[in-house]
Amino acid sequence: MVRKTRINLLTVSVVLICIGIVMIYSSSSIYAWERYGDSFYFLKRHLSFLAVGLLLCFLAMVVDYRLLKKYSHVMLWIAFFLLVLVLIPGIGREVSGARRWFRFKFISFQPSEFANLALIVYIADFISRKEDKIKMFLEGFVPVICMLGAVVVLIILQPDLGTVIALSGVALIMLYIGGTRGRYIISLFLCSLPALYLLVFSVPYRRARILAFLDPWMDPQGIGFQIIQSQIALGTGGLFGRGLGHSQQKLFYLPAAHTDFIFSIIGEELGLLGTLGVIVLFTIFIQQGLKIIKSAQNRFGYFLALGLVLMISLKAIINIGVSCGVFPTKGLPLPFISYGGSSLIFDMVSLGILINIAKCGEYP
Repeated sequence: MVRKTRINLLTVSVVLICIGIVMIYSSSSIYAWERYGDSFYFLKRHLSFLAVGLLLCFLAMVVDYRLLKKYSHVMLWIAFFLLVLVLIPGIGREVSGARRWFRFKFISFQPSEFANLALIVYIADFISRKEDKIKMFLEGFVPVICMLGAVVVLIILQPDLGTVIALSGVALIMLYIGGTRGRYIISLFLCSLPALYLLVFSVPYRRARILAFLDPWMDPQGIGFQIIQSQIALGTGGLFGRGLGHSQQKLFYLPAAHTDFIFSIIGEELGLLGTLGVIVLFTIFIQQGLKIIKSAQNRFGYFLALGLVLMISLKAIINIGVSCGVFPTKGLPLPFISYGGSSLIFDMVSLGILINIAKCGEYP
């Protein structure tokens, strides 16, 4: 049964990746030709990231995942170092006012993606070691929150609020399931609301995103443009879609069509059936992930699998919700499908670790 779970998880992930390859070319080819004179520009880059991801996924599958427990602190300190380094002008690459990437010729690297993995590994290790103290405030709650806070501050400085929200959600759910008292988490959430309010409403573009979410038609040519175009793409697809490659919104109407809003292009070209198919695939992924969590042979494996499944699930839910207008725009890619080097690579690393955990586990 464990073997069947691994095969199912791998199969679903491969299908999602294949959908991503097709849709990235479909949604980006005209834009790539207009900007770079090569309609395959983004597809070739995506395939290069995929090749790296496949290699790292294979390594994550064959190397015992329990070694991560030994190096959890090292990974976290490396993450801190990279998050600080990317903020230094001349080292980190700045795009549209955000400094989130290292650029090495044709390959870019986003350290916040590594920080996500490092913090999940650290929290899983911490919960597994502090099983008898996890309910205590000073010994079981404060250390993790301090580490989470340090990572959050560095990512906010980039700035990248979407990643912060997803990572914080994963960390707090892991702590709660690990045994942390609910009142600690609720108190932290309530105390963080004023800071969240300031982060959103003191920054013009974030405030604009909230206003656009509440009423995109208030400024249809300005702040509401992206959400409106996304909903038009989903609405005009109907049940069966316009047909693969026949999207109108990708013709410079919908920004980020091959990254943050690729789900909208799927809806326009493949229709409601296409979007439901993607949602079903992610549902199966989560279902198989839950089986792997239950089959973990130790607490570290249990919470590591929990964190990885939560992160991929939350990113998928937020991305789909943003495309449908359920959530404000966050800038999170759709796992395995969206164009985006670091995100795809670390999603595949997460997949490899999950398969590794399943391989080592047994159902009771």
